[in-house]
Amino acid sequence: MSDVTPARPLRVVVWSTGTIGRHAIAGIDRHPALELVGVWVSNPEKDGKDAGVLADLGRELGVLATTDRDALIALQPDAIVHTAMADDRVFECIEDLISFVEAGINVTSSGPVLLQWPEEILPADFIARIEDACARGNASMHINGIDPGFANDLLPLVMTSLSQRIDEVRVMEICDYSTYYQPVVMGDMFGFGRPMDEIGMIFQPGILSMAWGSVVRQIAAGLDITLDEPLSEEVDRRPAEVDTPSVSGDVRAGTMGAVRFQVIGKVDGVPRVVLEHITRTAPDQVPEWPTPPDGDGCYRVKITGEPMMQVDFTHHGEHGDHNVSGMITTAQRIVNALPAVVAAKPGIVRAIDLPLVTGRGLVATA
Repeated sequence: MSDVTPARPLRVVVWSTGTIGRHAIAGIDRHPALELVGVWVSNPEKDGKDAGVLADLGRELGVLATTDRDALIALQPDAIVHTAMADDRVFECIEDLISFVEAGINVTSSGPVLLQWPEEILPADFIARIEDACARGNASMHINGIDPGFANDLLPLVMTSLSQRIDEVRVMEICDYSTYYQPVVMGDMFGFGRPMDEIGMIFQPGILSMAWGSVVRQIAAGLDITLDEPLSEEVDRRPAEVDTPSVSGDVRAGTMGAVRFQVIGKVDGVPRVVLEHITRTAPDQVPEWPTPPDGDGCYRVKITGEPMMQVDFTHHGEHGDHNVSGMITTAQRIVNALPAVVAAKPGIVRAIDLPLVTGRGLVATA
């Protein structure tokens, strides 16, 4: 068993209490190897509120949230679980992460996702700056989640251990985003509910490769293949046929309602590693596209070769919602990885660098 258990509970700060952060608080509270010692919030209205209240735990934890960044750094925690929104402030977030490791604090984070495998995305001197900050602070940095993350890095690579020959590895998210509450992501970035001639930010050339290229390149590294550069991108956007309700803003008929995109890693012009997303705002949109087995969503791994393999990975919250469980799985991946990341050598720690991470200590006792 390679799971790492620290000699004492690790002292942990959670950085933000949004859709992922509040689940990170709950996860740390349940983890026997972790101790919550601080919580950072950007909203002054949350300043001074108990972490248990902010996480909707129904009880207080005795840890008060603060907007005082320096006070949390002064606590000298073993680690920070960083869950602040990164999609629309990539480089500001990277600067935050650098400042944490420079202060000698290990970091796990849900973003920016390009740091999962920054080569070919960030300039070499920028990556060297991050690695140097980790070395000077004797700290490690690990960025992961569910997608990009476990569903399309570790899971497919584990499956390839059953292969005799691999022709193509395809990792897919097939999901209804109508219950996904992230107005900035849904509107500004994807363009859902916007006119079809208004193209969302992530569909500008090169942005998909920046966001999900880390997935393709990490799988390629795990398979010891060298991809053609740059990666290829394909996008198919479709309008909604009828008015469609969504928690992030209703999608009117004729505006963008569904998208299918791919980031393709080729070797000598042949696709070998493919990241594909099929994102709808209603389950019955574009029925000719692949669908999940349960109607809501799944992560699908398809390995073409000998043998032919496919795994559909589905999840739901305790009360049924797959978007809630998506936030929980993202939070828990970086919470449960904390002991291994703290024990790792200083630097950027990639998914393929980690030992086996499990839910040790989390089995219910009653």
